Amino acid sequence: MSGAIKLLLVLTGILIGSAFVLINFSPAGGGNEGMSGTNKLSPEEERVIVHKGTEMPFTGEYVNHHEDGTYTCKRCGAPLFPSTAKFDSRTGWPSFDEALPGAVKEVPEKNDSRTEIVCANCGAHLGHVFQGEGFTDKNKRHCVNSVSLCFVAAGDEAQATPDAAPTLATAYFAGGCFWGVEYYLQQLPGVGAVVSGYMGGAKDNPSYKEVSRGDTGHAETVRVTYDPSIVSYEELAKLFFEIHDPTQVDRQGPDVGPQYRSAIFYNNDEEKRIAAKLIGRLQAKGLRVATQLVRAGTFWEAEDYHQDYYFKTGKTPYCHARVKRFE
Repeated sequence: MSGAIKLLLVLTGILIGSAFVLINFSPAGGGNEGMSGTNKLSPEEERVIVHKGTEMPFTGEYVNHHEDGTYTCKRCGAPLFPSTAKFDSRTGWPSFDEALPGAVKEVPEKNDSRTEIVCANCGAHLGHVFQGEGFTDKNKRHCVNSVSLCFVAAGDEAQATPDAAPTLATAYFAGGCFWGVEYYLQQLPGVGAVVSGYMGGAKDNPSYKEVSRGDTGHAETVRVTYDPSIVSYEELAKLFFEIHDPTQVDRQGPDVGPQYRSAIFYNNDEEKRIAAKLIGRLQAKGLRVATQLVRAGTFWEAEDYHQDYYFKTGKTPYCHARVKRFE
């Protein structure tokens, strides 16, 4: 599918999805299993934490909360903010002028002047961070959705240690249009988040338009954040090989070009070994596997309108379908 046609589908889908999102918070009608790490999320929590929504102002549980203790991540349980950092900004959302060291990651938004904040442990969406407003001496406001948080009272902090949070891992797969790969992988139990983006090219921070020309070297790639205690890397890789055609070269169905190539970007030798083993099993079945095994480089997140595309539109993949190849 050409870049122009695909962009038209995106814009059309967003208009349809704006109504769909209001009535259906499940990516495939299967609830939020596989989207919420180790903690089950309600539809509203999933809308905010997974799909980067925002709760209505002055409605959250922790807007006027003033107990001593620690605010933790709703999805993974990691400690995020000390109660001593909380202040009343009168903006309608819980506000903190600092986070615990290394607990929160700041992510500049491509199509917005704001900076998103996410849990550094699991990638859960928390809200946004603002500088220079003068509310406190630190001159910084972490504006956080209450539904992204839990609270552990002072004296019970043993429950809010990093050891209480699961150790998450990341994996990178490229198998044609990232919409479809994301759609299937995010439904697997134990998967916390799937983000569409670009990897394998030479240009920093490429745009979709640049990648779609096919000359930047990038492949449309998804980053999978998962809990290894629930789902293994091998299970992820097996599903990846079953939801796209690994025999096609520089294409996937109607999408043609090197940006649609099949590739696994491995983080370490163990991931490479597992991927090579699975390729060997497919080759033993007579498949001429074209999937490249390449060490992971920098992952560049795609534009917002590419994220959770099928969730937003209520559509299903046009060039991906599961074919069980390992039975």
